[in-house]
Amino acid sequence: MSDSKVMAYRRENGRVGIRNHVVILPLDDLSGAACQSVAGNIKGTKAIPHSYGRLQFGEDLELFFRTIIGTGSNPNVAAAVVVGIEPEWTNVIVEGIRKTGKPVEGFAIERTGDIGTIAKASYKAKEFMQWASERKREECDLSEVWVSVKCGESDTTSGLASNPTVGNAIDKLVAMGSTCSFGETSEITGAEMVCKERAATPEVGEKFYKTWNEYNDFINANKTDDLSGSQPTKGNIRGGLTTIEEKAFGNLQKIGKKARYVDVLKPAESPRGPGLWYMDTSSAAAEAVTLWAAAGFVAHFFPTGQGNIIGNPVEPVIKLTANPLTARTMFEHVDFDCSTILRGEMTLDQAGDQLLDMLKRTCEGRLTAQEVLGHEEFVLTKLYRSA
Repeated sequence: MSDSKVMAYRRENGRVGIRNHVVILPLDDLSGAACQSVAGNIKGTKAIPHSYGRLQFGEDLELFFRTIIGTGSNPNVAAAVVVGIEPEWTNVIVEGIRKTGKPVEGFAIERTGDIGTIAKASYKAKEFMQWASERKREECDLSEVWVSVKCGESDTTSGLASNPTVGNAIDKLVAMGSTCSFGETSEITGAEMVCKERAATPEVGEKFYKTWNEYNDFINANKTDDLSGSQPTKGNIRGGLTTIEEKAFGNLQKIGKKARYVDVLKPAESPRGPGLWYMDTSSAAAEAVTLWAAAGFVAHFFPTGQGNIIGNPVEPVIKLTANPLTARTMFEHVDFDCSTILRGEMTLDQAGDQLLDMLKRTCEGRLTAQEVLGHEEFVLTKLYRSA
């Protein structure tokens, strides 16, 4: 790119964010109402309620903490207020976020009640909101903006144009030193050997293959006759994808032709350096984007065929489609219409450049369609039943 500079927020730990949110984070399902009350009192703050956080244990609890701490630690978050039913686990979240250096404070409802807790948290949220309002954007390099990718409601146009457009952009971002990530473990089924070969080293390829096998074994152990309606989805089938293999090869178009992934991440685990990273995620859009946001990614490319309306509270989702019908009938959800590729009016290279331009505009304040429409899906991944 001729100009890779963007105006963005430099956080206390050196990371670059493209939004400046003050979030009100509930530790658990019981504290969501209090968080929403705080956000109602203090305009401009963002409550992120969810349904989990009680009686979890083991690896499931570790993932929960990693996701909530990661959400509050995301560089798109300027400051965080945490509310929980009890103080000990609330403090685990607070201390995890505090390691980033950003302002954070926690409040427990036990022995105070909702009204008292809401009042205390509201005063702190007001302080944080006014502090955040004076943060200034500064010149940063686009390579410092972490980008994740996932597709949704794919159809035949996805593998032909919109997914390759993302792949073209990812190749260019990785070449300039960016940190990027892809995943969707179950949707690589049928193309798993091709994905394995795209690893930077044989050891990383084997690590991916082990991850895919474990996911596939879990699915096979719990499914009934087949995965019809789930993989491919009803929308995929309507769009002309009849097998998971067709979907998988289209899916892999999102990582381009040149970049090789450098390692495999657990769900919501942060990368340890630049390059393309594989993350073990569900193929459910809201779950997957939530995991990437928790891992520190600040912008998301989301190609869709039939039209997926996914959003996220802290990581803006940039949607593109190559389906002219979707571009026309769901235009309010689409940030970039690349159907011109299929009409021969634009090359793939030009489309990749235009997508990067859309990324730069988003970095500098342009609201995505998802943000304008208020789609803020926040869905936690749960590994097993609560105790």
